[in-house]
Amino acid sequence: MDIESKRTQTGVDFLTINPKGNVPVLELDDKDLLTEGPAIMQYLADLKPECELAPRNGTMARYRLQEWLGFVNSDLHKSYSPLFNHSTPAPVRAGRQEALFKNYALLERSLTARQWLLGERFSAADAYLFTVTIWAPHVGLDISRLPAITAFQQRVASRPRVQEALIAEGLLRG
Repeated sequence: MDIESKRTQTGVDFLTINPKGNVPVLELDDKDLLTEGPAIMQYLADLKPECELAPRNGTMARYRLQEWLGFVNSDLHKSYSPLFNHSTPAPVRAGRQEALFKNYALLERSLTARQWLLGERFSAADAYLFTVTIWAPHVGLDISRLPAITAFQQRVASRPRVQEALIAEGLLRG
C-alpha cells in the first residue's frame, strides 16, 4: 500500500479494505480480515504451534511475548510511519528518529544480555522486530552503531525461512 495515497498496488482504495487506514492487514481463508501487528503475529504463531513461535496461552512467557509485540508495535512501528511520508516536516522527522534511537537503546541492552527477546528461543516478537528494523536504512536511520541490534538482525536474516521470505518479497536476491 502506498502510505500517502492509501492505494494498493492494484489501485484499490485501502480504506475500503481497512477503514483504520493502517497496515498490516491479513486476509484469512474465510475472507475475514485481521488487523494490528501483535494480533496477526500471535495468530500466525498459533497456526503452527510445533514451531514454538509463541509460548502457551496463560503462561508468563506468553505475556512477555505480548509485552514485546506491543512495544515493537507502538514504540517502533508507529515511530517509523511518518518517516515513510516524504512530506513529513524535518522537525517531526528528527523527533521520530530520536524516539526510535531511544527505543533501540533499550532493545540494545536487552539483546546484549540474550540472543532473542524472550531468551534462548526465536519467537514471533523477534520476527516482528526484524521486520520493523529492516526499514531503518530506507528512512535514513543508521543503526549500525548498535552492535547487539546489528547482530540480532544478522541472526534473523541468516534463518533459512527468513531468507526465503526476503527473496519472495524481492528484498534479497536468491
